[in-house]
Amino acid sequence: MPGDRNKVGLALGAGSARGLAHIGVIQVLIENDIPIDYIAGSSMGAMVGGIYACGSDIYMLGKMAAALDSRVFMDIQVPRFGFVAGKRIKGLLELLTKKKTFSEADPSLAIVASDLMSGQRVTLKEGSIAEAIRASISVPGVFRPVRQGEMVLVDGAVTERLPVQTARAMGADVVIAVDVSCGEGKTVSINNTMDVIMAALDIMIKQQFDLTNDKGDILIQPDVSRYAPRDFAKTKEIIELGRQAAEANIKAIKRLTT
Repeated sequence: MPGDRNKVGLALGAGSARGLAHIGVIQVLIENDIPIDYIAGSSMGAMVGGIYACGSDIYMLGKMAAALDSRVFMDIQVPRFGFVAGKRIKGLLELLTKKKTFSEADPSLAIVASDLMSGQRVTLKEGSIAEAIRASISVPGVFRPVRQGEMVLVDGAVTERLPVQTARAMGADVVIAVDVSCGEGKTVSINNTMDVIMAALDIMIKQQFDLTNDKGDILIQPDVSRYAPRDFAKTKEIIELGRQAAEANIKAIKRLTT
């Protein structure tokens, strides 16, 4: 009976521009009628998953991402807490999420951020989805952190770059995890301060990934290692690699989820 099927959680990991592969993965899951009951997102995974859970067409999202000049939304400031103030990107997020709250999300949504004050992972499940995404993508030193009460929130990748545990805590029986940052043969290019910060974060999250025992029931790893974190101009290629990786795993996914 349909009500007896396993509840499916989608764990979308961090990866900056490489995280655009999540769009392709979701497209393939939809095309194959794979049910998605929960989405847990960290950093770019929070952005893609959060926008999708707010009712955005995943195909239009792919086209928009390919046409968007990300530099327009980088409001550079004299550094105090981060190079990018984040007001412009928050405005874009409010538009794309239709200013929805977590109670309006479908599928159910949880977003991972990291609290600098406690050093702990924070799972955001209430209030503004745009605000939560803005916190989860706040790469330390690049984006100004988001303050919520006593918390100072930064990138979810710092504490849980692949939010499998969060998806399970939501109630998922089966977790499809999408990793976009720890493939083999990664290309590293250091040309500016932002590249230094992103490369350092990549090293940290790779070590975190290697020590993680639970990498999901299905682990999808799009072959995006040759793309740099800031390769947003190559959106179409990255989305296609997400599609290819999902299609390569679709038989195993169907066995566990339908």
